[in-house]
Amino acid sequence: MAYHKVSGDQKAQYLDNDDLQATSLELEWDMEKELEEPGFDHFQLDGTVHQPVGHTQNIDIDLEPIQPSASPKGRFQRLQEDPDYVSHYTRPPPKNSRCSFCCMLKLFCTTMSLFILGILIGYYGHTKCPPSSASPEPSNPHISQEILNEIKAKDLAQIFRDLIQLREKEEREIATKLLIQWASYGLEDVQLVNYSVLLDLPGPSPNTVTLNHTAECFYPSGQPCNKETQKLHSQDLLYSYAAYSAKGTLMAEVIDVQYGTVEDLLRIHSIKNVSGKIALLKLGHSPLLYKLSLLEEAGFGGVLLYIDPCDLPKTWNMSNKAFMVSLNSGGDPSTPGYPSIDGSYKQDRSNLTSLLVQPISAMLARKLLSSPETGHENEACKPLELSAAERKIIILNVQTQPTYRTMSNIIGYLKGATLPDRYVIVGSHHSSLNGYTSQQWAHGTAVMTAFIQALMLKVKRGWRPDRTIIFCSWGGTIFGKVGSYEWAEDFQKVLQRNAVAYVSLHNPIRGKAILQSIASPSLQQLATEIRKRHNFSCLGRDKCMGSNVSSVQMQGDSDYFINHLGVPAVQFSYEDSTALESASFLSEALFSEHSTISEELDSSFSLHESIAKLTGEATLQIASSPVLPFNALDIALEVQKNLKAGDHLDIDQLLTMADTLRESAQLFQSDEMRPANDPKERAPTRVRMLNDVLQNLEKNFLVQQVPSGFYRNILYRLDERTHQFSVLLEAVERCKLHQSNETLQAALSKVLNSFNSAQVSFKAGLDVFEAAFVGSK
Repeated sequence: MAYHKVSGDQKAQYLDNDDLQATSLELEWDMEKELEEPGFDHFQLDGTVHQPVGHTQNIDIDLEPIQPSASPKGRFQRLQEDPDYVSHYTRPPPKNSRCSFCCMLKLFCTTMSLFILGILIGYYGHTKCPPSSASPEPSNPHISQEILNEIKAKDLAQIFRDLIQLREKEEREIATKLLIQWASYGLEDVQLVNYSVLLDLPGPSPNTVTLNHTAECFYPSGQPCNKETQKLHSQDLLYSYAAYSAKGTLMAEVIDVQYGTVEDLLRIHSIKNVSGKIALLKLGHSPLLYKLSLLEEAGFGGVLLYIDPCDLPKTWNMSNKAFMVSLNSGGDPSTPGYPSIDGSYKQDRSNLTSLLVQPISAMLARKLLSSPETGHENEACKPLELSAAERKIIILNVQTQPTYRTMSNIIGYLKGATLPDRYVIVGSHHSSLNGYTSQQWAHGTAVMTAFIQALMLKVKRGWRPDRTIIFCSWGGTIFGKVGSYEWAEDFQKVLQRNAVAYVSLHNPIRGKAILQSIASPSLQQLATEIRKRHNFSCLGRDKCMGSNVSSVQMQGDSDYFINHLGVPAVQFSYEDSTALESASFLSEALFSEHSTISEELDSSFSLHESIAKLTGEATLQIASSPVLPFNALDIALEVQKNLKAGDHLDIDQLLTMADTLRESAQLFQSDEMRPANDPKERAPTRVRMLNDVLQNLEKNFLVQQVPSGFYRNILYRLDERTHQFSVLLEAVERCKLHQSNETLQAALSKVLNSFNSAQVSFKAGLDVFEAAFVGSK
């Protein structure tokens, strides 16, 4: 393209007076100056390239000087921006200028042709391109319902039956099977992530307990030591042990410590010297690792661990069965706090306690306690207890084999459409020992696999969630959440910034009478609303609907995400009708066979379907809501509730801080609700800032150096019977043991600091919103 100089004589015929002719001459001078400007040749090339193909020959070159689009920042555009320029050319052209009329007609036709062509290209290009990069209505409830309707009980039944065929396979075979299955459904990025970790496996022969005065030898199940018994029950006997226990042989007196509480220890200390003795300990009521830490501190040398039949549901006949426990709080013991990747330094930590720990059956416990079997079925259960006058010495032999093994996680990614850097993590586990016949792991894995299958049907039709969903099947769970810890430590920095929520599917079918819902305080409202929208198929509908959503310590691999990353979590599961009445923390015992954990527990798979739909809706709402469905006010209310339950403590300062926290949370909640309820308030920057505050709220409640087995996230209570902050309760109990309030003062300080940190977060969120609101005006 080139500019053409127009002389004053050529233009004179269109001017009415000398002033207009002078104006034309001035314009001619300006155009000449424009031609001399540097870079014009480059501009000419650009103009040539952008001409539409097929229309170049129809454009009259004499019309180019009056086309503003020809020079994005050329002289003619600058003249148009000048108000005087308009006055020069407001007069219409003379009627006898047929050439100008034809040129204008050509220009009009060309413009209309290009306009129509653009519409056609845009229309057909839009219809042919797959809308995979965007979700048209991400929070539309109809989309979620369409996905959930694809989850069928018959599909769950088939998936479950296929999985349990693998229960005696090596873990890597199970993981590979899952990888192939998930990829076949269309999940785009499915990875097999391996770590070399230290596992504490059973020894070549079962551990034994021998009565010193009679030389009677018993296996952990209570059966006598002989080759015939070992041959018939070899697997059960081998897998009745405590992983990561100390190894060796100890001959000592057995002392009945009941549940190993502070009161129990104070009572025993007053009558006996416990140094080097063997504690007979009941499982339940508080975390096992916490009890063992107290016994180790007291000076015991060994522990026989059992479950009192009075603490079990009447339908469970487990009196002659021993079990497995893990003494690992989480992750690969040889790489504490860092991932077990190639090149990592491996520490020698096969023994995580100085105690020799051995689980035994209730039947063997009765023999040690000289307690008779219960007589009649309707007879009231009498807790097992050793007579104070009775003194028994035993020989405890514990042998295990620390071994490095490759542990596999399956990680599948469904990338989000608009917020791919925000992760909603859904986790189950597939870990199983070779020969360990439990079917527990298959329930959660089947539910997750069925959800993936239903979800990918919608994805193939063009839909995507806003946020990325990461599906995780963890390995090594029974050894202490090894797989989840290693992966989270490996990606810790990314997860600290990007992880939004954790949805747990750890052993969701444990009974069939009560639907138990556990959620962090910020997700309690979401869990409650989801429950109300679904019809449950469990026995005793009133109990299903009446079981409240609570924030208590939950089983499984959610541990790292809750306690190290401060990520909100939610979990739905079915329990027995007596589950809430029996002792807590009995789930720490892992039985090789369980009469209630089988396909017969839910032969119709309606319970599995309910769990899949509850979990699926929670996942989809968190992944697709423009504003995260987290309730900040519920956190402040939970804080106040936990403090009011501890009225025996001097916590006036904490109560005052909690009141301030609630006021700030209420103000913040009002800001949160505006964009959550009104699409007009959803300015991208505003919503992003709001979600960042919501995502990080629970991180404020992480405290350091909590008792073993306790959550670092103080918003979670120990169990349903606990109604105040667990760290404060434990500190009060420890004061009785040490006759000092130093531990209590330290715990109060940790809780106060977490309140203050949360208050600062709320205040920062309010300030940011105020600034954003003022800036938008």
